[in-house]
Amino acid sequence: MRRILITGGSGFIGSHLCRRFLDDGDEVICMDNLLTGRLQNIEDLFGRDFFTFLKQDVSEFIHVPGSLDAILHFASPASPSDFERFPIQILKVGALGTHKALGLAREKGATFLLASTSECYGDPEVNPQPETYWGNVNPIGIRGVYDEAKRFAEAMTMAYHRAHSVSTRIVRIFNTYGPAMRPDDGRAIPTFFAQALRGEDLTVYGDGSQTRSVNYVSDLVEGVCRLLDSDYALPVNIGNTQEMTVRALAERILELTGSSSGIVCRDLPPDDPKVRRPDISLAGRVLGWKPQVSPEEGLRTTLAYFEQEVSRAQG
Repeated sequence: MRRILITGGSGFIGSHLCRRFLDDGDEVICMDNLLTGRLQNIEDLFGRDFFTFLKQDVSEFIHVPGSLDAILHFASPASPSDFERFPIQILKVGALGTHKALGLAREKGATFLLASTSECYGDPEVNPQPETYWGNVNPIGIRGVYDEAKRFAEAMTMAYHRAHSVSTRIVRIFNTYGPAMRPDDGRAIPTFFAQALRGEDLTVYGDGSQTRSVNYVSDLVEGVCRLLDSDYALPVNIGNTQEMTVRALAERILELTGSSSGIVCRDLPPDDPKVRRPDISLAGRVLGWKPQVSPEEGLRTTLAYFEQEVSRAQG
């Protein structure tokens, strides 16, 4: 049995990781300050053996008694709507939080896995984006607080790997979706589902021609687990290569929900990426990984979740 700490463990992806490692027979310590994480994402885990929840801000302090085999650093607000609401917190958790988590990994002799992001590539000038691409990021733009926090976190992770021989992993996560997302998350899929189910028009920014490639959460979790079990220290893209326009995504969600809502266009936010698609050939070679869940299957499962969420909110 491994003993694993997951920071941001009550968030969207973190909660799925907590469940996966428990199911695999590991002991899980979930740490979260609940800034954007939700206890309802992990409430079914509180009665399970070998699960512990610690309400703690990793930017301020980290203390975990006993041994640790792995630390997965997933703490951070991650949606565009958070970039303006929590800019300082995002920068702090990317810098101070990563530093403290790496220090703990060094102290415990634990493997450290950083949740990085496709946002490191910014508004990319190459498509698809390989791990060797250095990115096109506006460091002082609204999105810069998240982009640069993650880029710094990657640099700090590699510094600990090189200077202190800490066993490290870096996963660059591309657009991921599925159950446990907040309806007010601000990203396209939860926003579209919530609007369609409430009978509101779907909000598309720009003309909707910008592209995204969306990856179902169970595929991401599998990729993270394989990366943790590997010995590969450099960044690895995990995402789906099936690219679609944002407008096509909105239209598909309207079809799935049977909603009579329309689509309205708003001004494109600054620095919004025009394309976003991973080159996953490295994940295939190093991890033997590729996505298994089709967008059709994943969106249907996600619809069932959002139907419950919207119904609960409406009473």
